Amino acid sequence: MLKISEYALNASPLVCKADSNYQETTRHTLLANSLGVWAEDTIARSRFHLASIAQEDNITEVAGDNFGGLYGLELFDGRNLQEFAENVAADSVSKLSAELCPSGKMDVVIGNGFGGVIFHEACGHGLEAEGVAKDASVFAEKLGQQIASPLVTAYDDATIDHAWGSIKVDDEGIKTQRKLLIENGILKNYMVDRLNGRRMGVEPNGCSRRQNYTFAPTSRMSNTFIANGKSTHDEIIANTEKGIYAIKMGGGSVKMSTGEFNFSVDRAYLIENGKITKQVKGAKLIGSGQEVLQNIDMVGNNMSLACGMCGASSGKIPTTVGQPTIRVKNITVGGQK
Repeated sequence: MLKISEYALNASPLVCKADSNYQETTRHTLLANSLGVWAEDTIARSRFHLASIAQEDNITEVAGDNFGGLYGLELFDGRNLQEFAENVAADSVSKLSAELCPSGKMDVVIGNGFGGVIFHEACGHGLEAEGVAKDASVFAEKLGQQIASPLVTAYDDATIDHAWGSIKVDDEGIKTQRKLLIENGILKNYMVDRLNGRRMGVEPNGCSRRQNYTFAPTSRMSNTFIANGKSTHDEIIANTEKGIYAIKMGGGSVKMSTGEFNFSVDRAYLIENGKITKQVKGAKLIGSGQEVLQNIDMVGNNMSLACGMCGASSGKIPTTVGQPTIRVKNITVGGQK
């Protein structure tokens, strides 16, 4: 941790502080119930986060990045830690000279990895049975219907080796599985727990999760992502005449019953005449999950996953978001000029 912090501090004289944080947990679950279920599982998780703070002329900017998974200290093996730290430092420094983002309707290219947080929040929660069973989701009673662009295929898969959100059995003792949620834009499945499966008249599919035994389990995501498409990242940028390239998303809010969202963009650039140009700050993406899913017109082939924590009625749980680079046509961008 000291070494990684030093790499960031030495990357630029404008970096005034670097914070390293490492977390490691081991969770043992034993579940027995009156249905005859007896299930045990032990999972070790670790996660590292680096924040770099840059300062110049009374302007302060912060950038951060993280990696994690089902590992112990071998999480750090095989990684270029100096490159990782220098990239985080460079992000914080580049923000110092970023211009204010313009506002209006425009095409938005959303980066891979943590860009998938929009799908997680604006669509993924709407596919959890807890909302669907109560008719509180915009996607209720839409199985077999076209809810997204034909370019969109999405999964929730708790079986991915070493992925941050993976589990072997859910918190009702059901073996987890790879679930096809959306196929070529068609809604195929919901994420279902026992109780809400009864309400809906469908079988549970290994999606029941909770923070710990003090919470009642319910349907939750694990590793949820948009699958690879056929376009390259460079093709998507080159085919965008004017818009925003949202490399990294920030925080946001979503109304599950309508899918309406408001997300800040942590790192963004203008796209002009098919080229990435000036860095901008203060961008927000405003719209609805349904609108975004339908307006995806290019999907890249560079899918990657990113770690996160998801809070809901059954507590905070580790979840993974992911996607390749995608382009969304005509989305509302809230800027500062």
